[in-house]
Amino acid sequence: MASNKIQFRSIHELRDPALNNKLAQKEFQEEIPVENFLGDAEQNGSSTSRRDFLKILGFSTAAVTLAACEAPVIKTIPYVVKPHDIIPGVPNYYASTYFDGFDFASVLVKTREGRPIKIDPNPAAGDLGTTNARAQASVLSLYDNDKVKQPKLDGKDETFDKVDSFILKGLADANAVGKKIVLLSHSFPSPTFKKLFAEFKAKYPTAELVTYDAYPHSAALDAAQEVFGQRALPVYDLKGSELVVSFQADFLGDYNGASLETSFAAARKPGPNMLRHIQVESNMSLTGANADSRYRLKPSAVNKTLVEVYNAIVGAGTSDKTATEIATELKAKGSKAVVLADGSKGAQVLAHLINQKLGSVAFTGKANFLKEFDKARYQEFLGWVNAGQVGVLIANNVDPIYSHPKGEDFKKSLAKVACVVAVADKKNEMYKAAKAVIPVANWLESWGDIEPQTGVYSLMQPTIQKIYKSRQIEESLLVWKNGKNNATNNYYDYLKGSAASILGATSFNKALYNGITTSNNATALSYSGGNAAQAIAELGNFKASELELVLYTKPSMGDGTQANNPWLQELPDPITRMSWDNYLTISPKDAEKFAIDNDLNARMQLDGSIVNLTVNGVTIKDVPVFIQPGQAEGSVGLALGYGKKDSGTTADTGVNAYPLFDGSNLTVSGVKIEKTGEDHEFAGIQLQNTLMGRYEIAKEVPLAEFINVAFDDEHKGWNKPLEYHTISGALPARKIDLWDAFDDTDGPHFNLSIDLNSCTGCGACIIACQAENNVPVVGKEEIRMSRDMYWLRIDRYYSSRQKVEVYEGLKEGMAVPELYGTAFGDGGALNHPADNPDVIFQPVMCQHCNHAPCETVCPVAATSHGKQGQNHMAYNRCIGTRYCANNCPYKVRRFNWFTYNLNDKFDFNMNNDLGRMVLNPDVVVRTRGVMEKCSMCIQETQATILAAKRDNRKVTDTEFKNSCACAAACSTGAMTFGDMNDKESEVRELYSSNRRYYLLEEIGTKPNVFYHTKVRNRVEK
Repeated sequence: MASNKIQFRSIHELRDPALNNKLAQKEFQEEIPVENFLGDAEQNGSSTSRRDFLKILGFSTAAVTLAACEAPVIKTIPYVVKPHDIIPGVPNYYASTYFDGFDFASVLVKTREGRPIKIDPNPAAGDLGTTNARAQASVLSLYDNDKVKQPKLDGKDETFDKVDSFILKGLADANAVGKKIVLLSHSFPSPTFKKLFAEFKAKYPTAELVTYDAYPHSAALDAAQEVFGQRALPVYDLKGSELVVSFQADFLGDYNGASLETSFAAARKPGPNMLRHIQVESNMSLTGANADSRYRLKPSAVNKTLVEVYNAIVGAGTSDKTATEIATELKAKGSKAVVLADGSKGAQVLAHLINQKLGSVAFTGKANFLKEFDKARYQEFLGWVNAGQVGVLIANNVDPIYSHPKGEDFKKSLAKVACVVAVADKKNEMYKAAKAVIPVANWLESWGDIEPQTGVYSLMQPTIQKIYKSRQIEESLLVWKNGKNNATNNYYDYLKGSAASILGATSFNKALYNGITTSNNATALSYSGGNAAQAIAELGNFKASELELVLYTKPSMGDGTQANNPWLQELPDPITRMSWDNYLTISPKDAEKFAIDNDLNARMQLDGSIVNLTVNGVTIKDVPVFIQPGQAEGSVGLALGYGKKDSGTTADTGVNAYPLFDGSNLTVSGVKIEKTGEDHEFAGIQLQNTLMGRYEIAKEVPLAEFINVAFDDEHKGWNKPLEYHTISGALPARKIDLWDAFDDTDGPHFNLSIDLNSCTGCGACIIACQAENNVPVVGKEEIRMSRDMYWLRIDRYYSSRQKVEVYEGLKEGMAVPELYGTAFGDGGALNHPADNPDVIFQPVMCQHCNHAPCETVCPVAATSHGKQGQNHMAYNRCIGTRYCANNCPYKVRRFNWFTYNLNDKFDFNMNNDLGRMVLNPDVVVRTRGVMEKCSMCIQETQATILAAKRDNRKVTDTEFKNSCACAAACSTGAMTFGDMNDKESEVRELYSSNRRYYLLEEIGTKPNVFYHTKVRNRVEK
């Protein structure tokens, strides 16, 4: 029995039943300009002969062919003296630690000829080795051409020697008169850094270390201080849990300094003990999109529900229906349940107390040390500055002028500080306010150590020489502590000596080789306090208003640390599918109430209203508004981290929401919006790749049905194998061939498994693919023109719970878009599917069909099938007819409209020599006029095969699994790549699952990519 839910990609599909047909007709947004070649009005008329047409087409094709064959010639210069550890053409991998003050991951850095080009997870680190999209993209930030490249003094280029002389004098002067010397840094849980600062303070007794984070997790730290007696965040593990209830906590995103997506996915394996996920929230968050049951409430109502759930758990009782339902489930699961909350200190305290009452096994007792901000301490620092008590201020790559609500006041007060030093990477506000500037070294250029959580110690090592004249803060502290040109100013030696006391019997080189090891820090958290009455009072003080705002961070942008990274700016948001923007999200009903419009123009491009947003007297002007299905009525959402001025050409995108954030509370009441009358042009990619109105693209099934009903049951089967009726009777679709099959049992035959139950939509796979395969950034204008170049996309489908008889409608000859109209009418009903839809994320790339429609239509055989199951592309044969893209039912092929590298129209990383250092030399940079698409990372699979052949051994399954960039980057295990001819491979085992199905199997393309049906753990009503 197929699912009888309606899936839709946007509310526009619900409004316009004919939208899919329009999208199909607009598949190629730009026509080939044949009329430009003609120049003859007579030939443009209807009387053009067949001979003329063929003559014109021949000329057009020839022109495209010439363009496709033109490529820049760049001569290489061989080594005069080759480094002993570099073999040209062979990559080196180094274990290191990615940490930028906001994100952490233990990683493997892939280098080619001395250039870091790719970030991979470190398997030795387990959950701490998983990489999100920002970690994957961080390698591009190393090659940011907008970086500060030279030390500055009074705005002029200067040497380190003279800058250090100026700073040393400032330190001496401040120390002589007893003024404070403040090092203002982001959270930095480095034992060696802390040790070094203690020695710096011994020389300068008035020195103070003050932590400042743009997104500080202040509420969570305050709650931890109250409940556990320690200012450290708790570490959770969901593997042993069967129920998680979240109140505004985006725990698959940037929650409490660590995503829980790995343990979440492990606990979500379909079966009797599958984890059930309930989300109570206002915004449609990444976590909420993955929930089994989602309650959409405005922030004030979320607070009330949390209080009522707490009352029910502790025995005080509640009359709230939603709270009663949630509390009943929590009590039933007991210690196998866990509650997570975010938004304010009170919410976090109540969540901790509920978990204590339940005895939740998800609470590990371990401490997360990655966040160190103390709001009281920072306020004390501001008092020092305003009182003129600070003689030297050293800002370690932080910019409170941009990210603090009182940033402008802080900027003015800096005039009272005699010596302001900015250790900065961009020419931001702190750079402009400083008298001395030291370019900060990138993490890939630095030595260091991090203690991320209890019992874990991680090392950072440089994988490239410093590209410009930069210096990490530890090197500077050594100089300022020991004096210039001191023999002990080598931070590597200092780090090695300091690490000895932590590593014990483990050698430094071994720890460095592994990247991560154990530490002697045995800090444990236990419940020792928590004032429930005070927390309830705090939540009660949040006054309900007509509109309430939720501030959040996007998976792509985070707190804005890497805002100048074009890979991240272009990465589509998993929920809205918009790129190059932040925007105010609003519910469809509130949009109607406030006359907010989101309209598709004739080119199927989205335009939206612009408003001025006012919160507690602070106004942010010209904020675009996006109508978001699933947004709670009476609430709006806005992402932080955008609108950074003077931080690079890419960073100045969107609006700065930090003036609305007090550093503690992510929810704010008393919100007003005022339309400006102007429209904003959005750049979205969800509607440009239509699968032609077909149904059952992303399959789903309730858990009870999955367990109790046979998947192939004749009447109720939820994943019945597709059969065709032939003269020989019913035959499975995979057994019917129009062509003779060839033998693919000799050697490897690659398949890719994608589990919709595990995919959270985080986007790490997209960035990994972009880095590995030199996928260009095209910019907002080209994205809006439907010309993105992604080889891999994650389609987001909304799923309505309203039942409709799909098959009955199809029997009557109705198309799926017509069914939308029949089921939902004009969309004005209270149970409109856009109110609170389910969400499914589906990664789609080239399906590498064994019967590929693209191969049969290519006039020059540029695309062909390989024996290993990969669909190949010979770029130098391609003449850009786009027949293959037109014939591809999955819409995964991309046409190069331009030469994206060294083209001033695309001022991104490929347009400068520094940015181009990130390019993978194993993958050709495609040029104008050719088609491109996913290759299943053929360069990696072949390298893996050749390495095994050289060693005269069989390739292991793990080697192949890590050969495909998307699968290697996936932290939830949703993607598994491997050899189907290896009987012991994981992908072959997954192939036998009864949840397996193929995308558009009825077409008969026989893909080598297969999917697994999503299972929802809830009772369908």
